[in-house]
Amino acid sequence: MADVSSFDITSPVDFAEVDNALNQARKEVGQRYDFKGATAEITLNVPDKTLTLVTDDEMKMNAVWEIVQTRLTRRGVPVKNFKDADSEAAGGGKVRRVITIQQGLPIEASREIVKFLKDLKLKRVQASIQADQVRVSAPSKDDLQQAMGHLRGHDFGVSLHFGNYR
Repeated sequence: MADVSSFDITSPVDFAEVDNALNQARKEVGQRYDFKGATAEITLNVPDKTLTLVTDDEMKMNAVWEIVQTRLTRRGVPVKNFKDADSEAAGGGKVRRVITIQQGLPIEASREIVKFLKDLKLKRVQASIQADQVRVSAPSKDDLQQAMGHLRGHDFGVSLHFGNYR
């Protein structure tokens, strides 16, 4: 057995589940009475990691975004990774909102996690940034469990997923 135990902190988004949730949201929008005859487009662009919503007005935009959030939550997709933006005017009197999807930990959140763990002053717990994830290591698994508990209790602006626990 290794002298040092570790786990990785990531922030993944499963785009297959996002697509399933958006299909459910489109179906719900199509069946709702308040959207009969209204424009309500939901478009996912996986390579750019964006979600685009187009509706007739701001009230419908908020309703569509709420439906999308509900469907994402039900499918287990972290809504924290969807960075909401302000609506902008689109052609034909429509309103467009482009929402960026955060895949992996942004460098600012990684730095904040490392600083947070250092400020806790847990014995022998080390954190290092590795690309879009953070590896936390310690000789004792109990120390790692304690670090996980503290990390779960703090909001870093993205959802945290703990994996590779060994």
